[in-house]
Amino acid sequence: MEHEIRNDLQSAPARPRWFFIIRSTIVFSFLFSLFVLFLAYEIFLPHTNFYGERRIEIPEGYGSRKIGGILRDEGVIQSKWAFVVYATLKNNAYDLKPGTYVFSENSAIPQILENLVRGEEYPNERFLVIPEGWNLRDIGFYLERSGIAQAEELWEIAGFPAADYTRARDLPRPKDFSREFDFLKDKPAGVGLEGYLFPDTYRVYRDAAVEEIVKKMLANFERRVGSDIRQEISRQKKSLFDVLTIASLIEEEVTSGEDRALVSGILWKRLELGIPLQVDATLIYIRGHNGTPPTNQDKAVDSPYNTYKYRGLPQSPIANPGLSAIRAAVYPKASPYLYYLSSKNGETIFSKTLEEHNRAKAEHLPR
Repeated sequence: MEHEIRNDLQSAPARPRWFFIIRSTIVFSFLFSLFVLFLAYEIFLPHTNFYGERRIEIPEGYGSRKIGGILRDEGVIQSKWAFVVYATLKNNAYDLKPGTYVFSENSAIPQILENLVRGEEYPNERFLVIPEGWNLRDIGFYLERSGIAQAEELWEIAGFPAADYTRARDLPRPKDFSREFDFLKDKPAGVGLEGYLFPDTYRVYRDAAVEEIVKKMLANFERRVGSDIRQEISRQKKSLFDVLTIASLIEEEVTSGEDRALVSGILWKRLELGIPLQVDATLIYIRGHNGTPPTNQDKAVDSPYNTYKYRGLPQSPIANPGLSAIRAAVYPKASPYLYYLSSKNGETIFSKTLEEHNRAKAEHLPR
């Protein structure tokens, strides 16, 4: 039987060579079609992973591969190689210009490539993005990373972060802009501009001096923190400086709008009752961010910003708050609470008594 099967196999006619050529051609055509469809999908449809707009800086001397990598890493495109292939097919791989570009969530590779070939819209300008809650330390390092100025250039004009000018006699005093901006007149002379550098996106000339940038931010503060807010502060017989200080604490401690108004009420109430504010964010401001919660050693630091060691407000704002936090400071919400904490998941837990507060800490902030 085995012999017969072997004979049948041996007698089976061999497939002609053209059969294998046709089969290989069909397989290749199918795979090539899949590749073309995938490439078309990557190229002609938007694949951004953000909403709204995103600003991207393209450095001098970057080719299509490096630019494709930046666009992919920033979430503007999904495939670096789809961008490279399309730029090569369009014969534009070496025509891409450096600069700052703004891409929308609907940007696809053809539009992106067209923008990069055309060049940035404002070649003599750059965008500065200052998020809500950044302090002078953050802004200074940002300007340094962006190649605009050394951090100390900003601090010499706007004030050194967490500086106590009553003790640090060797530090240069912040520049006085109160003649140009009336809202600065109630700011104590011995503190910087922390709290007044309004968080926003700014368009500035590439060769703009640090002082020009600071003035632009102060002018924006004057526009955004309008007369309605300042009149209400005056009606409450408070100072803009104190309100900004409270707003900076709120900005750093709480994210929810409703919770911010409640926390504002608690902070103002503690001030009236002479209870120390004991705001952890002030300790972080003194030492700088390092990713760990404040320690007992931090609470013992001798600084006018230490709200555990000293009653009342810190010496000045500890950050530059946005409108949400400023409005919360101006319009606090009354409550029976005297304590609050932010849990690990960002929820704000309120307590009426110290005993409740300690239980909340044990439950929501396990060591």
